[in-house]
Amino acid sequence: MCNSGMISLLVLSHLDHGSMEKELEELRRSRPKPTVGGDFTLSDCFYFCRRGIESIVEDEVTQRFTSEELVSWNLLTRTNNDFQYISMKLTLVYGLGVFVRYCILAPLRITLACIGLSWLVIGTSAVGLLPNSRIKFWLSEWVHVMCYRICARGLSATIHYHNRENKPKKGGICVANHTSPIDIVILCNDGCYAMVGQVHGGLMGVLQRAMVRSCPHVWFERAEMKDRHLVTKRLRDHVNDKTKLPILIFPEGKCNHYDPKFGDAFWNSSKYSMINYLLRMMTSWALVCNVWYLPAMHQQEGEDAVQFANRVKSAIAHQGGLLDLQWDGGLKRAKVKDSFKEQQQKQYSSMVVGDDASSSD
Repeated sequence: MCNSGMISLLVLSHLDHGSMEKELEELRRSRPKPTVGGDFTLSDCFYFCRRGIESIVEDEVTQRFTSEELVSWNLLTRTNNDFQYISMKLTLVYGLGVFVRYCILAPLRITLACIGLSWLVIGTSAVGLLPNSRIKFWLSEWVHVMCYRICARGLSATIHYHNRENKPKKGGICVANHTSPIDIVILCNDGCYAMVGQVHGGLMGVLQRAMVRSCPHVWFERAEMKDRHLVTKRLRDHVNDKTKLPILIFPEGKCNHYDPKFGDAFWNSSKYSMINYLLRMMTSWALVCNVWYLPAMHQQEGEDAVQFANRVKSAIAHQGGLLDLQWDGGLKRAKVKDSFKEQQQKQYSSMVVGDDASSSD
């Protein structure tokens, strides 16, 4: 979570730069214009101080990494406020819901999840012993999709897929907004993908080693992840092979395409471990979400990688009814880049100095 006022101020000014210019112009019209030194006067400091305090009080960054508050309570303690006694009837209904969720649904869901993960390890390991052929690739996809669907039943997932005519084909790269690790389960219920990610240990490492035996997933060691040229080459080689599955990539940043009325799928990784998060999901009512397949997008002539990535991000945000922000999820933990600070400082400077001073330089 971000707790820096500087980050809040920078992000807010970046998002609301146009309105700040208009407010400052109106403020300067109401006072005499200085004869020298451009438009700046000492009283401008009060305006910037006020905007800075406002950005800290209503932090645009932190708000993007907290659970959404519901208009009405869904009988789950999945909001930022603790349960408050309202009436005896509501309390009895809530108690009955706790019994159903924890004593009936949770054991069944945990059993299904264990079956799905166990079969994923056993099935992919068995398929990995076969020689490379169409039968092996078909069996690999069948095992993967079946295991993911069993795991989805363990979450009581209800998934609605839209525009299936745009489903990705082999030899491409798929980009999806990211909420939590269960996004993989949701997307792979309707087709198989090659995953990209860092090599992990523990249970996740066991799953990764088993999966890569039967399917060409792209796993990187920590040292390799820092070498962008090596990562780019491995991804390019994978995409150029039209027999391999499309690569699924989750850019840094988190958005939400789940319905919070039945269960809050947002994962605050700084507060809950992965196991704790999965248990919370298995004790919710259900997991309801929508998946939209967008038309394929290609890099246009004269468009660099950053512009292409921003265009793809904007298309995803527009379809999901999400805010198209200029910063990514890394801002919640990492420090603000110097280049980003310099960009904001230049914008502030242009507002403070004014056109007269800049033209006189």
